[in-house]
Amino acid sequence: SFAMTPDERLERFADLTVRVGANVQAGQDVVLIYRVEHVPIARAVARAALAAGARRIYPVISDLHLRKAAIELGPEEELGVSPAYVLDWVETWRETRPAIITLSGDAEPGLFDGLDPVLVGKAEPRDLRSLYLPLVTESLVNWTIVSAPNPGWAEAVLGEPDVERLWEAVATTMRLDEDDPVRAWRDHAAMLEARAQTLDRHGFDAVRFRGPGTDLVVGLLERSRWRCATFETESGLPHMPNLPTEEVFTTPDRRRTEGVVRSTYPLVVPGIGARVEGLALRFESGTIVDVEA
Repeated sequence: SFAMTPDERLERFADLTVRVGANVQAGQDVVLIYRVEHVPIARAVARAALAAGARRIYPVISDLHLRKAAIELGPEEELGVSPAYVLDWVETWRETRPAIITLSGDAEPGLFDGLDPVLVGKAEPRDLRSLYLPLVTESLVNWTIVSAPNPGWAEAVLGEPDVERLWEAVATTMRLDEDDPVRAWRDHAAMLEARAQTLDRHGFDAVRFRGPGTDLVVGLLERSRWRCATFETESGLPHMPNLPTEEVFTTPDRRRTEGVVRSTYPLVVPGIGARVEGLALRFESGTIVDVEA
């Protein structure tokens, strides 16, 4: 490892996002999804994508304060309703096949605290999601979601808005301090693939999780296969949907989940931004019979 300036670090972050995460191809359009708080990072990613040969960057920028205003002051029937022109555009992605890069990293985890949770849930644009998700599940697009450090996220994790300290942690988990981060990630992906293959060879019937407050058995299906962090589109483009990642995963038999699982860390509900602590779920025959948080 070596000392990086913040500019070098950001450049490496953006390069890795484009080349390993999304694997943007020459001549490909890039849809770049981010929040207003992520602007400096989004600019670096846009430059990296164009340097990698992207044809054009389409920014999709959101501001959760506008969603908060709509929840508090707007008509309920408009919550979660996306403009028709946006939905029409997303439908064209099935043909145009852009690379999709999303920056995540909640800048204000408590923004919706105290609001009616039913309205907060309604405000999530499910119409957009229902068009977007099939592109992912049918392996039509190369996509990635990458963590974008910001003061609010630093505050949630570190107890103070120390963005530099958060960046150092992100740089480590993203292997930005390696001599060649792109090669380091290809090696890491190969290791995860080997793990998945090893698990497959064992043909396990169930997985047992044990930890503080957790004793959970999750049955597997006979046809369950172990996968890892590397995906391929139907046209054969490899990409890594999450950076960083240590994922190795499979499909459960939902009817055979028994026991208690407890989250030892706080969770942020995607899209809603609500912070959940002390979550514990009890399962009987695959059904949640008790929940506390």
